[in-house]
Amino acid sequence: QVQLVESGGGLVQAGGSLRLSCAASGRTFSSYGMGWFRQAPGTEREFVAAISYGGAITSHAASVKGRFTISRDNAKNTVYLQMNSLKPEDTAVYYCAADPRRRVPLGTMTAEYDYWGQGTQVTVSS
Repeated sequence: QVQLVESGGGLVQAGGSLRLSCAASGRTFSSYGMGWFRQAPGTEREFVAAISYGGAITSHAASVKGRFTISRDNAKNTVYLQMNSLKPEDTAVYYCAADPRRRVPLGTMTAEYDYWGQGTQVTVSS
């Protein structure tokens, strides 16, 4: 089992940047695929980005491709989401999630992830 804690959210102006971090507990982090999802009020949780257990394979939603980048540091048990050129429509609670299966292609659905963090709020003002 793994526990996930997100950090790095906040309020930023449109066009600005934030870097989210997700710290994981447990010895098996390096064997988990990791993902970032987000949920705005009144909407379903949606896929943002995913990364394979070794970090060689990544996937990004079309809405964030070219602006957001997922990465991981297995030595630090941490996955990151670098968010640039933020837009008001990026406002949401951002969640990281862990998938214990070495899934290829990477998971893009919430049901494919077993463990979730508590979320961190990102608010982008216009």
